Amino acid sequence: MTRIARCSCGSLHTEVSGDPIYVIACHCDECQRRTGSVFGVGAYYKKEQVQINGPNKAFVRPGPEKRTVTNHFCPECGTPLFWEGDIAPGILGIAVGGFVDPDFPPPNISFFEKYKHPWVAFNHEPQHFLQRPTYTLWTKTNL
Repeated sequence: MTRIARCSCGSLHTEVSGDPIYVIACHCDECQRRTGSVFGVGAYYKKEQVQINGPNKAFVRPGPEKRTVTNHFCPECGTPLFWEGDIAPGILGIAVGGFVDPDFPPPNISFFEKYKHPWVAFNHEPQHFLQRPTYTLWTKTNL
Protein backbone atom coordinates (compact mmCIF):
# COMPACT_ATOMS: atom_id res chain seq x y z
CA MET A 1 0.00 0.00 0.00
CA THR A 2 1.22 3.51 -0.85
CA ARG A 3 0.20 6.57 1.16
CA ILE A 4 1.06 10.24 0.70
CA ALA A 5 1.37 12.79 3.50
CA ARG A 6 1.76 16.41 2.55
CA CYS A 7 2.10 19.88 4.01
CA SER A 8 -0.65 22.50 3.85
CA CYS A 9 0.62 24.16 0.66
CA GLY A 10 1.55 20.86 -1.06
CA SER A 11 5.21 21.70 -1.78
CA LEU A 12 6.53 19.08 0.66
CA HIS A 13 5.22 15.56 0.68
CA THR A 14 6.26 12.07 1.64
CA GLU A 15 5.25 8.91 -0.11
CA VAL A 16 5.39 5.75 1.97
CA SER A 17 5.12 2.13 0.94
CA GLY A 18 3.87 -0.58 3.23
CA ASP A 19 2.52 -0.38 6.73
CA PRO A 20 4.11 1.64 9.52
CA ILE A 21 6.21 -0.14 12.12
CA TYR A 22 4.36 1.74 14.85
CA VAL A 23 1.72 4.40 15.16
CA ILE A 24 2.47 6.32 18.35
CA ALA A 25 0.52 8.95 20.26
CA CYS A 26 3.09 11.02 22.13
CA HIS A 27 1.93 13.31 24.92
CA CYS A 28 5.35 14.83 25.76
CA ASP A 29 5.57 18.57 26.19
CA GLU A 30 7.67 18.94 23.03
CA CYS A 31 5.11 17.13 20.85
CA GLN A 32 2.44 19.38 22.31
CA ARG A 33 4.51 22.40 21.27
CA ARG A 34 5.38 20.93 17.85
CA THR A 35 1.75 20.24 16.96
CA GLY A 36 0.02 23.05 18.81
CA SER A 37 -2.29 20.34 20.16
CA VAL A 38 -2.38 18.18 23.28
CA PHE A 39 -0.45 15.30 21.70
CA GLY A 40 1.17 14.27 18.44
CA VAL A 41 0.47 11.13 16.46
CA GLY A 42 3.26 9.77 14.30
CA ALA A 43 3.52 6.83 11.93
CA TYR A 44 7.02 5.34 12.00
CA TYR A 45 8.61 3.84 8.89
CA LYS A 46 12.01 2.56 7.88
CA LYS A 47 13.74 5.24 5.81
CA GLU A 48 13.80 2.96 2.78
CA GLN A 49 9.97 2.91 2.87
CA VAL A 50 9.82 6.71 2.54
CA GLN A 51 10.36 8.99 -0.41
CA ILE A 52 10.62 12.70 0.44
CA ASN A 53 9.70 15.22 -2.23
CA GLY A 54 10.03 18.98 -2.06
CA PRO A 55 11.99 21.43 0.04
CA ASN A 56 12.17 21.11 3.80
CA LYS A 57 13.89 22.91 6.59
CA ALA A 58 15.23 21.13 9.68
CA PHE A 59 15.09 22.16 13.30
CA VAL A 60 17.12 20.10 15.79
CA ARG A 61 15.78 20.13 19.31
CA PRO A 62 16.82 18.37 22.48
CA GLY A 63 14.75 15.31 23.26
CA PRO A 64 14.26 13.29 26.42
CA GLU A 65 17.25 11.57 27.98
CA LYS A 66 19.81 13.89 26.33
CA ARG A 67 18.87 12.78 22.83
CA THR A 68 18.02 14.92 19.81
CA VAL A 69 15.07 15.02 17.45
CA THR A 70 15.28 16.65 14.03
CA ASN A 71 11.93 18.04 12.90
CA HIS A 72 11.48 18.71 9.18
CA PHE A 73 8.94 21.26 8.05
CA CYS A 74 7.87 23.03 4.88
CA PRO A 75 9.78 26.32 4.48
CA GLU A 76 6.79 27.82 2.65
CA CYS A 77 3.79 27.06 4.90
CA GLY A 78 5.57 25.85 8.07
CA THR A 79 3.82 22.48 8.36
CA PRO A 80 5.89 20.07 10.52
CA LEU A 81 5.63 16.91 8.41
CA PHE A 82 8.29 14.43 9.51
CA TRP A 83 11.06 13.90 12.03
CA GLU A 84 13.90 11.61 13.00
CA GLY A 85 15.42 10.93 16.38
CA ASP A 86 18.96 9.87 17.11
CA ILE A 87 17.50 7.08 19.25
CA ALA A 88 16.29 5.33 16.07
CA PRO A 89 18.64 5.83 13.14
CA GLY A 90 17.02 4.64 9.94
CA ILE A 91 13.47 5.40 11.14
CA LEU A 92 11.31 8.39 10.19
CA GLY A 93 8.20 9.57 11.97
CA ILE A 94 5.53 11.13 9.79
CA ALA A 95 2.65 13.21 11.14
CA VAL A 96 -0.46 11.06 10.71
CA GLY A 97 -2.55 14.20 10.13
CA GLY A 98 -0.55 14.83 6.95
CA PHE A 99 -2.10 11.72 5.40
CA VAL A 100 -5.66 13.06 5.87
CA ASP A 101 -6.90 9.46 5.91
CA PRO A 102 -9.68 8.50 8.35
CA ASP A 103 -8.85 4.83 7.71
CA PHE A 104 -5.25 5.22 8.89
CA PRO A 105 -4.43 2.72 11.66
CA PRO A 106 -4.93 4.09 15.18
CA PRO A 107 -2.03 4.44 17.62
CA ASN A 108 -0.86 1.12 19.03
CA ILE A 109 1.31 2.89 21.63
CA SER A 110 0.65 5.93 23.80
CA PHE A 111 3.62 7.26 25.70
CA PHE A 112 4.77 10.13 27.90
CA GLU A 113 1.33 9.89 29.45
CA LYS A 114 2.63 11.71 32.52
CA TYR A 115 2.00 14.83 30.35
CA LYS A 116 -1.37 13.56 29.03
CA HIS A 117 -4.36 15.83 29.46
CA PRO A 118 -6.86 13.99 31.67
CA TRP A 119 -9.72 14.37 29.20
CA VAL A 120 -7.84 12.61 26.36
CA ALA A 121 -9.13 9.07 25.75
CA PHE A 122 -8.97 6.50 22.97
CA ASN A 123 -11.80 4.26 21.83
CA HIS A 124 -9.35 1.36 21.56
CA GLU A 125 -6.59 0.13 23.89
CA PRO A 126 -3.05 1.02 22.85
CA GLN A 127 -0.14 0.11 25.09
CA HIS A 128 0.19 2.85 27.74
CA PHE A 129 3.46 4.21 29.16
CA LEU A 130 4.00 7.09 31.60
CA GLN A 131 7.31 7.83 29.87
CA ARG A 132 9.11 6.24 26.96
CA PRO A 133 9.12 2.46 27.46
CA THR A 134 12.19 1.18 29.29
CA TYR A 135 12.94 -1.16 26.41
CA THR A 136 13.89 0.25 23.04
CA LEU A 137 10.98 0.01 20.62
CA TRP A 138 13.33 0.09 17.68
CA THR A 139 15.01 -3.22 18.49
CA LYS A 140 11.91 -5.05 17.31
CA THR A 141 12.94 -8.13 15.34
CA ASN A 142 11.25 -7.03 12.11
CA LEU A 143 13.59 -4.05 11.82
